[in-house]
Amino acid sequence: MRAFIFPGQGSQAVGMGLALADASPVARETFQEVDDAIGENLFRLMTQGPDETLMLTEHAQAAIMANAIATLRVLEREGGVRLAEKAAFVAGHSLGEYTALCAAGAIDLATTARLLKLRGWAMQEAVPPGVGGMAALLGAMIEQAQAIADTAAEGEVCAIANDNAVGQVVLSGHIGAIERAVALCKEHGVKKGMLLPVSAPFHCSLMQPAADQMEHRLKAARIDAPLVPLYANVLAAPITDPDIIRARLVDQVTGVVRWRESMLAMAAAGVEQFVEFGAKVLGPLNKRTVEVETLSVVTMADIEALAKVI
Repeated sequence: MRAFIFPGQGSQAVGMGLALADASPVARETFQEVDDAIGENLFRLMTQGPDETLMLTEHAQAAIMANAIATLRVLEREGGVRLAEKAAFVAGHSLGEYTALCAAGAIDLATTARLLKLRGWAMQEAVPPGVGGMAALLGAMIEQAQAIADTAAEGEVCAIANDNAVGQVVLSGHIGAIERAVALCKEHGVKKGMLLPVSAPFHCSLMQPAADQMEHRLKAARIDAPLVPLYANVLAAPITDPDIIRARLVDQVTGVVRWRESMLAMAAAGVEQFVEFGAKVLGPLNKRTVEVETLSVVTMADIEALAKVI
């Protein structure tokens, strides 16, 4: 049994998608479809930069999705692989959940691109610059991270944002609370706390304005039942009902990305291989959590190799 998984923010880089587009008309068509949907030349930004513009959340989220979907489409159309026949589940890390739903036929590509464009902008605008922050707690178990967050809050927001893997938890909230959390790490037996270079405090209650905007937009968006179940970030459990999917996409703007639990749950359900599309970031996380192989598919050579064995 296999699951197809899709990366989140942080996997963007100038040059992404260029080699694939050069090698495949399917990839070129995919990038053009995204450009047409959002009315921008996102592919030029992806391939030429500048880096500081691509890193902006409103651009990065759609770019990461486009690159992953292009990779999957090349595998499907040129490699003759059908997701519904080769994957039992899909999942995505934060924004990657939208990519997963697009891959599984629940949301069309143009709608996905527009939703992520709005999501990125809304998350960026939800909190004024300098008010919020995020920190990675390296070597922390979830219980330690929660204790640190509770102690550091002091009336401000300080919450678990990402439970990424065994020994890697991310906190989000007011910058003062996040700085206090980093300072508390040694006292709580955590190896290291590290402030992250992010533009906003994602996946905490400070993102409620963005969640409200996404709720409004998602009500109007067509969402069908996916070809295979989606393991939802906020549940670490499979869902297929469009109304439940819609609600959980709203919840995940302020909720915890329960990636570690999702990987454990899929492994317990019988998944023996994860296939990551468009980046090589989820594999190392998964390796720390489950004894299940993760194949990362980025290049045309990766696609061709996978098509031969899948």
